[in-house]
Amino acid sequence: MNAPATTEPPVVVIGAGPAGLAAAAHLLDQGIEPLVLEAGQKAGAAVREWTHVRLFSTWGEVVDPAAEKLLAPTGWTRPDPATYPSGGDWAEQYLQPLADVLGDRVRLGAAVTGVSRTGRDRIVDAGREQQPFVVHFTRADGREERVFARSVIDASGTWATPSPAGGSGLPALGERAAANRITYRVPDLKDPAVRTRYAGKRTAVIGSGASAFTTLAYLADLAKSKNGAGTKGVWILRRGISGSTFGGGEADQLPARGALGLAAKAAVDEGHADAVTGFRTEAIERDTDDRLVLVGEDGRRLDAVDEVIVLTGFRPDLSFLDELRLGLDERLQAPVELAPLIDPNQHSCGTVYPHGHRELSHPEPGVYLVGMKSYGRAPTFLAMTGYEQVRSVAAAIAGDLASAGRVELTLPETGVCGGAGLFDAPDAAEADGGGCCAPVPQLVQLSAPAAAGASAEQSPAGGCCGS
Repeated sequence: MNAPATTEPPVVVIGAGPAGLAAAAHLLDQGIEPLVLEAGQKAGAAVREWTHVRLFSTWGEVVDPAAEKLLAPTGWTRPDPATYPSGGDWAEQYLQPLADVLGDRVRLGAAVTGVSRTGRDRIVDAGREQQPFVVHFTRADGREERVFARSVIDASGTWATPSPAGGSGLPALGERAAANRITYRVPDLKDPAVRTRYAGKRTAVIGSGASAFTTLAYLADLAKSKNGAGTKGVWILRRGISGSTFGGGEADQLPARGALGLAAKAAVDEGHADAVTGFRTEAIERDTDDRLVLVGEDGRRLDAVDEVIVLTGFRPDLSFLDELRLGLDERLQAPVELAPLIDPNQHSCGTVYPHGHRELSHPEPGVYLVGMKSYGRAPTFLAMTGYEQVRSVAAAIAGDLASAGRVELTLPETGVCGGAGLFDAPDAAEADGGGCCAPVPQLVQLSAPAAAGASAEQSPAGGCCGS
């Protein structure tokens, strides 16, 4: 392709995950042709990497209305809205059928490598907004291609770029050298090889969110199982223990998320994990037995561990957007209008004010970052947030600004009061007595979840939410 087509080009959506496929559904609902470019070989490629983790959101909260409308003629029926899917359930029972309905509008094995204005780098002003976008991508076999777009919606998420162990945001000294003993994902302990890797071992878990809770609970369950004797977790927290450390508990409007925090607390209370507080990792060294020693910025050296699981969050990959004029917050790397609404240094209880195309727009008209990627480095993104984002964006692209502006979003509060900015002042966090009324979560013992498609009556066992 040497020149833009004479007909109006499609809207290119980057990523065939929950937000990306929902964006395509909303665009079709507006009469606009989408083209979804997905780097993986299947829809929901990132979700498929945590098939073993159960969401703390129910089916009723993770199915987009426009997508359901698109699926209905195929005979698709949404699973029981009150039950909790695993990542595998979500991918196979919802994302894959949705991608199948979209058909050739979804191109798999297409990794986007660059986005720009046709014939204009980021410096050039003249005629810029009249030029269509050009999107370069690479096929799995290495072939390079490009397509033209009237608008670009980046829903590629942040899964591929986890944050490091280092407390300064950089990899700890020795972190790369110890890569064979470090993972940045919740381990799948129903996989025999993975189970053997952690059974009877001492494992450091760095992080304070839902993924860390899940991992601590998994390790505790392994410790109590046959052949799991001697399994021990070492929970590394950059802040102190406070009333918010284990999440919302009974105050969480997502009961499964509250139960997850209680399960992590039980792992500590029962002695299956030790908590190390106020520890910011500066280096990871090897001792004479080839075990790993974590060294803190304050000089503390922890007892050696066999494995390290780093769950310190994710960050957006902005490299392929470098020729676009983006307006991003200098701290969160989120759109400047959205950042104050989601800043964890300021907001408690998961407060997210209604937002849509206005907050997601950039100095480069027609470009939107949505889903998990729109949050930059901020945590606690929910699928329902992404669905409302793409509904508003699709309406704006269609020129229906009245509909795009009617953004209604009510999210359950986490019950975790005191943003991340209070991590050096746990007393202040405890003093913030926020929280919400909710069904009381039950403490659950979290075994490795059953395979996708197993009975949804099981207690939910995880806390990933969609991008």
